[in-house]
Amino acid sequence: AGDAAAGEDKIGTCVACHGTDGQGLAPIYPNLTGQSATYLESSIKAYRDGQRKGGNAALMTPMAQGLSDEDIADIAAYYSSQE
Repeated sequence: AGDAAAGEDKIGTCVACHGTDGQGLAPIYPNLTGQSATYLESSIKAYRDGQRKGGNAALMTPMAQGLSDEDIADIAAYYSSQE
């Protein structure tokens, strides 16, 4: 499981589309608030690893490519803890 406090320090790239609270800033950006950390983690890894195509993959893949497994777990923990 990730560390939500550490995740808050790692969301710099995420906030442009998902905001600090995980609420998508435009309709095409999904809300991350309260999503399962497991789901978020697997989704971000799939984008990073090029396994997820279509939709927002063109945006998400480059954003996720620099993230380690630990970074992803921490970010997922952070957004899943938001209300």
